[in-house]
Amino acid sequence: MSDERTMQDILSTRLKEAREYRGFSQEDIARYLGVPRSAISLIENGSRRVSATELSRLASLYQTTMESLAGHDSEESEPDSVRMVARAAAELSVTDRDEVLRFAQFLRSRKSNDQT
Repeated sequence: MSDERTMQDILSTRLKEAREYRGFSQEDIARYLGVPRSAISLIENGSRRVSATELSRLASLYQTTMESLAGHDSEESEPDSVRMVARAAAELSVTDRDEVLRFAQFLRSRKSNDQT
């Protein structure tokens, strides 16, 4: 497999993971970019290239960097358990995700209070 193909596969996989992590559907992203939903499917399976403009907009939407999406970050910054919680939360309603966030903030504040 060529280096270019490998890079395209990494980008495609990361775009799909970022979309799912943030809880967006392919239809949501298609509307955001102004492209057909099938274009998002093609991007995520590596059959369609993503333009620099599209990549920039997606990085902003997904709250990450273009470099990270392209696989140029040196190491995964989040443990597997954090990614698993995020994936599970992505399937919840907005109200339930807000509740999970409040609980996580509570736990974090409790931990910082225990250390003082």
